[in-house]
Amino acid sequence: MKRPLTHSTPHHPPIRTQDKQKADAEAAASGTKTQSPGALRAQKDLGELDLPKGGKIRFPDGEEKFMNFEFVLKPDEGMYKDGTFLFTFSIPDTYPHDPPKVKCLTKLYHPNIDLDGNICLNILREEWSPVLSISSVIYGLHFLFLAPNTEDPLNKDAAAALEKNPTSFASNVKASLTRGASIQGTYFPPAKGTDTQTV
Repeated sequence: MKRPLTHSTPHHPPIRTQDKQKADAEAAASGTKTQSPGALRAQKDLGELDLPKGGKIRFPDGEEKFMNFEFVLKPDEGMYKDGTFLFTFSIPDTYPHDPPKVKCLTKLYHPNIDLDGNICLNILREEWSPVLSISSVIYGLHFLFLAPNTEDPLNKDAAAALEKNPTSFASNVKASLTRGASIQGTYFPPAKGTDTQTV
């Protein structure tokens, strides 16, 4: 009589995914959640963050939801020093292999930020590298306010105005930031660090 096949089947060690499932189950039971590598790296970057002067981070949904946060910037020099600007950061699970998604919620007259809040910053696009960090992006944003780049603009009208007459451009920026102003047919509310994209 033949032995049942199951007796001759060699015993296999537990599959590694079972270990992960067990860890997830234990984490769920204890009320914690296993973090993705992207979340772990983002948490590390935020913990080591050294903000520029006039910059601060806010977590509108609570600090435990740190993959989405706000950055408020009030430059202390340059033509944008009279304004306060609000940005949102959304960190993907694939971070740092993919860059954060960043939007400017304060409507402003700037060559490198369009009227929808999209930002032209090379490290948010083709020059992103996993060795860069949230801090790199924040300092890149800060630099855009100190030295707007007219060579690769999103707001072409603003870039042309800055190149043609920097003094007049700076005067328009100041007026728009402090009391609000219409420039080239578009109204820019005072820049007070709030969401003015819908105004």
